[in-house]
Amino acid sequence: MNGESRTLNLAIALGDPAGIGPEVTLKALAQELDQDDNRYLLIGNPALLQSLNDELGLRLPLVPLTSSSPSPSARIRVFDPTSGSPDALRVPQAAAAARAAVAWLKHGATLCLRGEAGALITAPVNKEAIIRSGEKDFVGQTEMLSALAGTTRTAMMLLGCDDRERWLRVALATTHVPIARVAEVLTREKIELAIDLAAQSCVDLGLPRARVGVCGLNPHAGEGGKIGTEEITTVIPAVEAARKRGHDVTGPLAADTLFYYAFKGDFDAVVAMYHDQGLAPLKMIGFETGVNWTLGLPFIRTSPDHGTAYDIAGKGQANPASMISAIRLAKKLAKAAPISRP
Repeated sequence: MNGESRTLNLAIALGDPAGIGPEVTLKALAQELDQDDNRYLLIGNPALLQSLNDELGLRLPLVPLTSSSPSPSARIRVFDPTSGSPDALRVPQAAAAARAAVAWLKHGATLCLRGEAGALITAPVNKEAIIRSGEKDFVGQTEMLSALAGTTRTAMMLLGCDDRERWLRVALATTHVPIARVAEVLTREKIELAIDLAAQSCVDLGLPRARVGVCGLNPHAGEGGKIGTEEITTVIPAVEAARKRGHDVTGPLAADTLFYYAFKGDFDAVVAMYHDQGLAPLKMIGFETGVNWTLGLPFIRTSPDHGTAYDIAGKGQANPASMISAIRLAKKLAKAAPISRP
C-alpha cells in the first residue's frame, strides 16, 4: 500500500438536506479539519450550510464556489450543481430536497470518475422521497453509483468496531431484497463476488491476512439439507470456487456461530446472505461508528451507517460519529491508493 503523505481532495455529497446529513458533515469536519491538510468539497446548498454553520457555532471556513474546480487556498469549498431554495430544501420528504440529494450524489460520482476527487463520502438519503420525486427505479445510493460507474460487480460492506476496537466487516451477497425473495435472487455468482470483494477489502485495509467466513442462508446452515437446500446447491459451490482461486474462505457456517467467532478475531470479514443477517450483529457492536463502504467501484465511496433521522434534524442533536468514521476510512483508502492526476 502506498502510504505517502499527500493532500487529498475529498468530495462529500450532503444527502437529503432536510435530514441530519448536513449537520453531521459539518460537525465531523469541525473535528477532522485540524488532523491533516486535506481539502473538502461539500456538494450541497451554500446558504443552507452557512446557516447551519452559524446555528451550530462551528465557525468553519466555508467558501462557496461558482464551479467545483479546486481553490488552492480553501480547505472547505461548497458547490451546488442545482439552484434550490434553502427553505424548500429543509422540508422533510419534499420533492425538491429529494431531487437535490440525487443531483449532489451524481455530481460527486462524476468528480471521482474524472479523477477530480480522491473519494466520495455520501450522507444519507430518503429512498421513499426520491422515488416519489420521479426516480422510480431508485433502489439505493450503492446501486445508483454502480450504474453511474457502469459496473455491476459491486457489493456493500458495513464495518464497525466496539469500544475495545474489535471489528466486524460484513459484505452482503444480496442487499435491499424482500426477505420472501432472498432465496430466489441469491446466486452462486453473487456469493462468489461478495467473497472476492471481501477478501480484496482486507488487502485494501492493509490487514495481515484475508480470512473470510461465509454464512449459510438457513438456520444451522441447513443441517445438510434438512432445513433448506440452498447451502448445498448454491453456497458450497461458491465457497469451493473461491477457495480454488486462492482465497482463505470457510463456510457455509451457521450465522449465529460465525459472527461470534468473527467478533473474536478468527475471521477478518464475513459474507452474509441478506441484509439483516449481516447488519443486525454489526449495528449491535458499532451502531454509532459503523461505515458503509461500496466495494468494487472504480473510486472510493463511504457513507455513515444511519438514515436521515428527520425527527432530530435541525435540533443540533445529531451524533457525527458515523460520519467521522466514514471520512476517516475514505482518507485511509485514498492515501493508500495510487496517485491519479485529473
